[in-house]
Amino acid sequence: MTVAIRDAQLADAPRLTELIIELGHPIEEAQVRANLELLSERSPLPLVATTNGEVVAMCGLSAMVTVHRDAPVGRVSVMIVAEAHRGRGIGALLIAEAEKRLAALGCKILEVTSNVRRERAHQFYEKLGYERTSYRFMKRLA
Repeated sequence: MTVAIRDAQLADAPRLTELIIELGHPIEEAQVRANLELLSERSPLPLVATTNGEVVAMCGLSAMVTVHRDAPVGRVSVMIVAEAHRGRGIGALLIAEAEKRLAALGCKILEVTSNVRRERAHQFYEKLGYERTSYRFMKRLA
């Protein structure tokens, strides 16, 4: 199995929508397309992993400047590997590429956001050398 990692493209919107829904976030394809257009102007695009030309995984990343750090902070805010492709090292390849790209943007720290219910994902990140360091809180504003 050959895995290729590349930037997401607008044409990937239908498949990315399926993956995002598989992760548990209901979203319309039109919104995914609009988000990709905005990201192409402001931030790194999400990464996708393909096998045989099919998108099988996605990793959303960003870099942000904060008042309390001496360098931008990288963040992986979403990552999903399609159920049928898990356990093949695709997620680790995506994270390695995200680390490389964010380091090139000057980031010295990479944070990963993972839903509290996703214990397998937590184990995956810990296996890659990430440690639990804080809690994240969320409040819907509208």
